Amino acid sequence: MIAIPFTKAQGAGNDFLILEGAPEATLPSPEDKHRICDRRFGVGADGIVFLSIGSQASDIDADLRLFNSDGGEAEISGNGTRCAAAYLVEKGCERNPLHIRTAAGIKPLRLVSRRGECFEFEMAMGAPILDPRAIAFSPPTPAEKPFIVDFLLPLSSGSRIVTVTSMGNPHCSLAVDDFDWDWQSCGREIEAHPFFPQCTNAEFYRVLNPHEIEVRFWERGAGETLSSGTGSCAASVAAILNRQAQSPITIRTRGGDLSVRWEADGVHLTGPAVVICHGEYLIS
Repeated sequence: MIAIPFTKAQGAGNDFLILEGAPEATLPSPEDKHRICDRRFGVGADGIVFLSIGSQASDIDADLRLFNSDGGEAEISGNGTRCAAAYLVEKGCERNPLHIRTAAGIKPLRLVSRRGECFEFEMAMGAPILDPRAIAFSPPTPAEKPFIVDFLLPLSSGSRIVTVTSMGNPHCSLAVDDFDWDWQSCGREIEAHPFFPQCTNAEFYRVLNPHEIEVRFWERGAGETLSSGTGSCAASVAAILNRQAQSPITIRTRGGDLSVRWEADGVHLTGPAVVICHGEYLIS
């Protein structure tokens, strides 16, 4: 029996297990990762963050690899990276901002406040990717616009107008009037839509006023989640591109509020990260 130390943290209800070291050395198979994330047979989480912590002399505080609860690897998570930052500060890292390297690039995170194990970080997400040629999106007729708004995505329930962007990972955002319908089934279909060869995240957003939107999330490899950092950024960018909202935007999620501002230097995401517990996962 092997005991694997872990820390569990959540950002606006989006929960992650944080493990130090390389995934190949701790939980090598997708089945291992899926099982630890299972809410009945494992610890329970939306995903796993593997951290390789840098040396004092390094400009990078940690390298991060992210896996969804289905065991598949993803490029980045805004909430997961904030949770990793909270873990680093709890371990005694005093740099501010922190710099964490993800598969979507190096992300600076500035500690805004701390109350015990509750942290708030502002994360520089970088510029959203709007060029259709740079997004994993392959419709039969290539989009000709400099960014993909008002695209009619064919679905089994009927075509829907979507906005396609990337925050380092692919997103498909839909404006809706309410959530009193089976948006989960729609999200599931969009995730695996043939137009998205690497699958995609889906966000359903409702505009409350020019600086406030409410969002529901269907995440690639995790399904419905209470919130999503990159999804909140993508939904905000979509609302701004469609002239429905203006920066800064408060995002109302089922797990709490996040804040997004889109400025000349890119998108900035601010939100909580709470360390829940430390433990050991036992594996044969």
